[in-house]
Amino acid sequence: MDALEVAGSNLATPAILAFLLGITASLLRSDLRLPEPIYQTISIYLLFAIGLKGGVALSESDFSSLAMPALGTLAIGSVIPIWVYAVSRKAGRLSIPDAAAFAAHYGSTSVVTFTAALVFLESIGQFVEGFVLTLVAIMEVPAIVIGLAIAQLRMASSGGQGSASLRDALHEVLVGRSIVLLVGGLFVGAIAGADRMTSVTPFFVEPFQGILTLFLLEMGVVTARRFGDLRTAGPFILVFAIVAPIVNGFIGVVVGEATGLSVGGATILGVLAASASYIAAPAAVRIALPEANPSLYLTASLAVTFPFNLTAGIPLYYQLAQWVGG
Repeated sequence: MDALEVAGSNLATPAILAFLLGITASLLRSDLRLPEPIYQTISIYLLFAIGLKGGVALSESDFSSLAMPALGTLAIGSVIPIWVYAVSRKAGRLSIPDAAAFAAHYGSTSVVTFTAALVFLESIGQFVEGFVLTLVAIMEVPAIVIGLAIAQLRMASSGGQGSASLRDALHEVLVGRSIVLLVGGLFVGAIAGADRMTSVTPFFVEPFQGILTLFLLEMGVVTARRFGDLRTAGPFILVFAIVAPIVNGFIGVVVGEATGLSVGGATILGVLAASASYIAAPAAVRIALPEANPSLYLTASLAVTFPFNLTAGIPLYYQLAQWVGG
């Protein structure tokens, strides 16, 4: 498939079309919204289902094939927040809390973007290693920790209060819904194994793509409602929110290929590196860095990077993986 065919295939998936429909409905001032309890239920379902599926694949994987990609993922999650902080401070002239917030968001991951990438690769018949869900769990936390730690070191005057805030934020991340469901589902699936999971397959596997499509419909509405903040975000935020994913995605693809992942696996690692958190990171930043401006980091991650990755980034990282892999 050439680049245009790949991009078209991604845009034509029901999940992405539903996301675009949600954006359109919001821009037309439709009253389309999922009731909050349904939205929360769907998000819990998706996170736990991803964890279960990854756990089953992990139980069937050889540890030796996972070791190098896991180390590479940990390295990416540690390096990205450092360069993001430096660029945000120097080029963007952001305050220490705002730059650290960007570091935490762009070093962490978007599980929804990851899931959309899996659906896309499945739609074009591209093989992906079953243990890639483990890489999500590995990358989710370190970047948030590093981003917040940078802020604590730079704002030494905060003293003990800052350390307490950091502890509270780490607690929020580690026991937050996304980590508990992903890691917990990973353990449940790995312990149960493929044979014992057959009893719940009709609920957690077969309806998955349909429920993801409904979730992305709502995410389209949520994303469009942050478009208004783009007017006040400034040129650096807009440029950064497009350039940073491309740079990080390329880093992820290169590391994926170097650690022995297939083209599909390298694409997934590129997507993980390119995505920006809008669930776990905001919760931690809100506690540890209340001085950080949400209209900056949420607008960048949710209103720019998220839709860019869903519509254009995923096929771009797939093309990069094919190119790097020869």
